[in-house]
Amino acid sequence: MPLIVQKYGGTSVGSPDRIANVANRVVKEWRQGKKMVVVLSAMSGETDRLIKLGKELAEFPDPRELDVLMATGEQVTVSLFSIYLKSQGIPATSLLSHQARIYTDRAYGRARIIGIDTARIREELKKGRIVTVAGFQGVDEVGNITTLGRGGSDTTAVAIAAALKADLCEIYTDVEGVFTTDPRICPKARKLDKISYDEMLEMASLGAKVLEIRSVGFAKRYNVRLAVRSSFSDHPGTLVTTEDEDMENILVSGVAYSKNDARVTITRLPDRPGIASRLFNKIAESNIVVDMIIQNTSIDGMADITFTVPKGDLRKTLEIIQPLIDELGGGHISSDENIAKVSIVGVGMRNNAGVAAKMFSSLARENINIMMISTSEIKVSCIIEDKYTELAVRTLHDAFGLEQSRPRGELT
Repeated sequence: MPLIVQKYGGTSVGSPDRIANVANRVVKEWRQGKKMVVVLSAMSGETDRLIKLGKELAEFPDPRELDVLMATGEQVTVSLFSIYLKSQGIPATSLLSHQARIYTDRAYGRARIIGIDTARIREELKKGRIVTVAGFQGVDEVGNITTLGRGGSDTTAVAIAAALKADLCEIYTDVEGVFTTDPRICPKARKLDKISYDEMLEMASLGAKVLEIRSVGFAKRYNVRLAVRSSFSDHPGTLVTTEDEDMENILVSGVAYSKNDARVTITRLPDRPGIASRLFNKIAESNIVVDMIIQNTSIDGMADITFTVPKGDLRKTLEIIQPLIDELGGGHISSDENIAKVSIVGVGMRNNAGVAAKMFSSLARENINIMMISTSEIKVSCIIEDKYTELAVRTLHDAFGLEQSRPRGELT
């Protein structure tokens, strides 16, 4: 009897009618003899509404209490879902994080799952019930409610699938799968039938919003079969899976972008061992993720460092580093929020030279200036002015022929 874990996002459960539609979809598969575990997000817009409520009472709400508040959004959807199923005579039960025993660390607002005790879920499945689990949340070692950050329901679903050794984990959203780029800004974007874990990890980290990056990491680590599908159609979607030979024949699989980064530049720092370590350790202590880093040295023993952080962490970053810069006798700190990161991703890059050069020349023809560059085996990212984001995405999509379905194993 196959065991399937499905996750439905906020748009899919955005109203009582949509919750009923999702429930009917799940029942259809349950009647085929499948064991069903369903992970639900809060209704679309609900998490933002709850955060706004908290901020009406405090400019910076206490992180623990804010997590308690935000977790109520998923409690509403799982209970409504089970209420509907039971009204139709279908055996079902809803579980919150402490009942499903999803254990996390205590990093409120961005907690990480450290373990799942599946005994309760398995017990409910043995009784023939459809099990509905609240996504996005967990509990720490002493029972405090935590939340996993934006997109956390994806991570909940994949982690449960891994713990249960499910046959398939399906992430249902309002798009039909993973596209070569955002179809809202590039009409030529094409849905991919499959994509490798590594490519999906890169695309998720670079701004593609289809899957939360930690969910892909779980899927790769535990070899979870993962599919991205639309809850509004029966199309097969995109399979996220292990890399195969066909994927290596494709030079670039997708173009990703993000407008959620900010750039920080520190000038005239002493150019000696340990300075960068002190700077970035300070930032890391506050759980702020640094992405790109560039250091330039000069002949007078001074250095400039430029790096990027999430835009929402810019203010905190500047507050953290100013005392250290004053102590070191460094120069001026400047920042820029009007930037975007545009990236190309593909496992075929490993064995092909000239990909980065083609990217740079394509942007140059459109007079798009590159401020920073970062690379890995399977991606190249550029920081540009945010006003050129859409143009850059369409330019790169055309340059690498991503509207075509045939393999693209050569540079032209």
